[in-house]
Amino acid sequence: MNLSFFDQFSSPYLLGIPLILPALLLPALLLPSPGHRWVNNRLSTIQLWLIHLITKQLMAPLNKAGHKWALLLTSLILLLLSINLLGLLPYTFTPTTQLSMNMALAIPLWLATLLTGLRNQPSASLGHLLPEGTPTPLIPALIMIETISLLIRPLALGVRLTANLTAGHLLIQLISTATITLLPMMPSISILTALILFLLTILEVAVAMIQAYVFVLLLSLYLQENI
Repeated sequence: MNLSFFDQFSSPYLLGIPLILPALLLPALLLPSPGHRWVNNRLSTIQLWLIHLITKQLMAPLNKAGHKWALLLTSLILLLLSINLLGLLPYTFTPTTQLSMNMALAIPLWLATLLTGLRNQPSASLGHLLPEGTPTPLIPALIMIETISLLIRPLALGVRLTANLTAGHLLIQLISTATITLLPMMPSISILTALILFLLTILEVAVAMIQAYVFVLLLSLYLQENI
């Protein structure tokens, strides 16, 4: 039983080929493709409005130098948002439940923000390791603490996204299994469990969107510190 619960987090294979790459590329097909007309249809208009809104929210805390990252951050949040939401469909695989993938996204982007700060304003970037007015005896300890907190940022990004999505998928599977098991024995309890499952699914849709937004928002805040 325990193994079957965690089987949903293993990457599927077809003829010995992992299918995680098609699972990453498929959401891109849902995005609008550029056309010759200003407005193609209502769906395309809604998608473009959503992209504009997301870009505006992400770029609001950044100065003009950080607007160069608009395309990267907007593309990242759309990728995470589509993968997280599509992963809630039955018989689908969610790549963002894999810690390796989330860390592969978090570490290079965090490192890029850090190197941007060290290149453009090294004194200010290194100054974050030592708050102003620190007593002299506490300087070595504070530098060590701030360095550790800086280095665990990408780990926190990846683990936060993985843990929230994994916990949600496990809860949905546990409650759905209980609903099916209780149906022939206690139909009334099974209906109540199905109602809880419905509410939990709505909550997981919200969690999928919030976690994608939090992941990219924290990256934009790290970028703001370094520019």
